[in-house]
Amino acid sequence: MSWEMVDDGWGRKAVEFATVTEPAACREYVAVHQLLGLAAGDRLLDMACGSGLALELAAIRGAVCAGIDASPRLVVVARDRSPEADIRVGDMNTLPWPDASFDVVTSFRGIWGTTPTAVQEAHRVLAPGGRLAITIWGNVGKSPGAWAMGPVLWAKDEQVQHQADMVALGRPGVGEAFLAERGFDVAERVEIPFVFEFADPATYARGLAATGPAYEAIQSVGEDQFLARANELAVEHVRDGLPLRCPIQLFCYVGTKR
Repeated sequence: MSWEMVDDGWGRKAVEFATVTEPAACREYVAVHQLLGLAAGDRLLDMACGSGLALELAAIRGAVCAGIDASPRLVVVARDRSPEADIRVGDMNTLPWPDASFDVVTSFRGIWGTTPTAVQEAHRVLAPGGRLAITIWGNVGKSPGAWAMGPVLWAKDEQVQHQADMVALGRPGVGEAFLAERGFDVAERVEIPFVFEFADPATYARGLAATGPAYEAIQSVGEDQFLARANELAVEHVRDGLPLRCPIQLFCYVGTKR
């Protein structure tokens, strides 16, 4: 799939994603920035930056921020959140910055086993000794909140298989080898907190529908059917007086450029 097509799935509901879905990732973003010891003056690039919440949080810590995403509609939101940052629409496999431009590169569930060139590009734009931090799903199926990811499996079989290939980096040893083969000294992987939280089943269905993997399922079953079935699924997990809470296993790898 051409990188320009990413906007079809991720950008079609950019505002919904930014306000309904992405806030759940705050725990992830804050934990990774803390793990990196992100400090004032650090030059940071976020690859597949989406609607830019991670960049906004990095700037609060004093980082000098840049970002890139394939979705023009998500980049509009990211620029609105962080007008001082250098945020561009483009292909993370061909970064538009010169060598050694950054001290830190992050990618939150944006670099996968299917995107090795993006890792090579991250290595190129990092200064010697610079660090790359990527997060990747762990064992989703055995996570307490696995049910919340179930609707993405309504996509066509080949799309589901592609999703499985993408998250292969979450298996023990795979992510470490993937980064090491591309010029990084890799620390032991760290589990990072990640929890989807939604006020009610309808909000859950809307939030999930704003994601790229859900869009593939929507293409298969139709949007109305997707929303109805997702809402019905979530009703089974409602708890009186509490939000829908769906913890998903997530890992972070940190590699240092040799």
